[in-house]
Amino acid sequence: MPRKIELSIILPVFNEEKNIPKVINEFKKISKDINLEVIFVEDGGSTDKSREILKEQSKKNPFVKSLFVKERGYGVSLFRGLKQAKGEYVGWSHADLQTPPTDNLRAFSVLKKQKNPKKTYIKGRRYGRPLFDIFFTLGMSFFESLLLGKILFDINAQPNLFHRSFLTHVKNPPQDFSFDLYAYHLAKSKGYSVIRFPVYFGRRQYGESAWNHGVKDKWKFIKRTLRYSLNLKKEIRRKVTYV
Repeated sequence: MPRKIELSIILPVFNEEKNIPKVINEFKKISKDINLEVIFVEDGGSTDKSREILKEQSKKNPFVKSLFVKERGYGVSLFRGLKQAKGEYVGWSHADLQTPPTDNLRAFSVLKKQKNPKKTYIKGRRYGRPLFDIFFTLGMSFFESLLLGKILFDINAQPNLFHRSFLTHVKNPPQDFSFDLYAYHLAKSKGYSVIRFPVYFGRRQYGESAWNHGVKDKWKFIKRTLRYSLNLKKEIRRKVTYV
């Protein structure tokens, strides 16, 4: 009889061909301690050899699974991967090695120590970032907290981890990078205990960010997030946000 999967981690993939083998090697260390599955989700915008590498790696490593979605979007990839996850505990991070894959095991250890892990949401808190990015995060955190009436800090930090029962609350999430905001706010709205722990956020070794190429992209990100946040605020006022 196959062992029950304890932890599922979803990793969106966008042109990460050089990072994938290193990410998988790091997750091998974790797989020695727990029964794990790692679901790489490549979206339709990826143009390198990520898919071929994932197919090859999944044959060598039973804990590795790959999924391809035609649509583009960070939120699309995450939601599709989360629906495929079989672990008792589920979460997501990034495949770019800016945060170590072993942080997922640290998050899992923190979660299991809580009195009520089924009602706990674990989220990283980044350090080691450039000063400009820190100020950008502080500004976005202040705005979102003020607008949505919840203290929301370092919204896009990784990893995110929770019991799979949390997924029953996830309905019609955003398709873009607002997914992190959606899930973080949802956890607080549903009365989850949100636990943060420090994670080092380093530079990319290979490849480029799917969205962050400078001030212009940050402005686009702000406008998209602002648009989603205002819609979310309207839904909160109508009290039909998560039904």
